[in-house]
Amino acid sequence: MMVRSGNLAMRLGTLMSAVLLLLLSGGGIGWAQSAPPTLGLQEQGTQAAPPPSTPAPSTPPAHEENPGLINEMGKLFDKLPSILPPIKSPSETMNDLSRLTRPSTMVSGRVACPASSNGAPDCKQAADQLCQSKGYREGKSLNADSAEKCSAKVLIPGRQRKPDDCRTDTFVTSALCQN
Repeated sequence: MMVRSGNLAMRLGTLMSAVLLLLLSGGGIGWAQSAPPTLGLQEQGTQAAPPPSTPAPSTPPAHEENPGLINEMGKLFDKLPSILPPIKSPSETMNDLSRLTRPSTMVSGRVACPASSNGAPDCKQAADQLCQSKGYREGKSLNADSAEKCSAKVLIPGRQRKPDDCRTDTFVTSALCQN
């Protein structure tokens, strides 16, 4: 119950009784309790139950692992050399970087992509041809164009078009060339 009175003595009295109640109930001071009623049942003899025994904590043997954050981090550091790639020497690193940063030039032109063994156009070969015509060694296709090339038979009026009358040619129009 909350007292909302303006009287200071009333508030102080309520506070004191609450403190006294707490001290008597939970503070270790209490009234003695009598035995509960037996309701007509009599016990033959009271046998005290042995206290539950808890096994004494033993230290784990040295070969067992101790699960925990530090142990798991240790396992991670043990596995690191197998996870990470091998460290390269400075000369290997410079060779890799120089291969990536070789100067390259973009050239334009128009070279037909020959058909590969599976029938698809081989534009890598056409890009190499375009770059070699400009004085470079090899190249990569940057831009390509396709055009349909038909025989003159298609122009004959009234003639039905057949599947082998036209074909699609692909051309490399620009390439990135390197020496």
